Amino acid sequence: MNVINGNGAKIPAIGLGTWELRGRACARIVEQALRLGYRHIDTAQAYDNEREVGEGLRASGVKRDEVFVTTKIWTTHFAPNDLERSAKESLAKLRLTEVDLLLLHWPNPQVPLSETLGALAHVKQQGLARNIGVSNFTVALIEEAVAACPEPLACDQVEYHPYLDQAKVIEACARHGMALVAYSPIAKGRIKGDRALARIGDRYRKTAAQVCLRWLVQQNVSAIPRTSRLERLQENLNIFDFELSEEDMREISAMGSASGRLTDFGFAPKWD
Repeated sequence: MNVINGNGAKIPAIGLGTWELRGRACARIVEQALRLGYRHIDTAQAYDNEREVGEGLRASGVKRDEVFVTTKIWTTHFAPNDLERSAKESLAKLRLTEVDLLLLHWPNPQVPLSETLGALAHVKQQGLARNIGVSNFTVALIEEAVAACPEPLACDQVEYHPYLDQAKVIEACARHGMALVAYSPIAKGRIKGDRALARIGDRYRKTAAQVCLRWLVQQNVSAIPRTSRLERLQENLNIFDFELSEEDMREISAMGSASGRLTDFGFAPKWD
């Protein structure tokens, strides 16, 4: 499996996103994904499925040190003491002694970022997380976070797909040695009906979704598509046996705009 480097973190290029996966179905998909060859599983406190993700991990029989597990601290736990307690709760649910990557799920302007990052760094120093990072951070917030954090930040996990231009965030991450991890990488399924991507895919005998994931990986971006269907799991993994041309890459990148965002909340930061 190809890996994306982020300040020492080796993040597998394709992972399984588990947002909206619940209960037995979640545990089963995680188990199947790992048996198929996935080595990167992404969860979060807000997904309410950390326990099931842990169950799937154990049921798969794959060795713990071969799997890159990410979880995220929810914004209501950003006060320093609360963050540490909350991280330990996540580990208890996952039944792990450490996660490979612990992220702040969204920015929270109510708590000073330097305090939250100090606590996040302390969690890493205690050995509860091998790497730490952020999610849904803008360029300005990345700059602030890097300046304030006593430990290196591995990544910024953001929405990224061909319809959303994230060039500024990618550039900011690169400047600080951080990886970019893309959630909703196939635009919540909208990619599947895209004629231009299907046309490019025909040349390589690949689907529009595979072309899209390949486009991300070729930019040195890690993608975490979510699926609840077993046949899709395999499809999403089969992107390492072809390479898009520079012309294809440019054509796909040209689809992006600032208005292509699909995940936006009232508490979201002012996007780049």
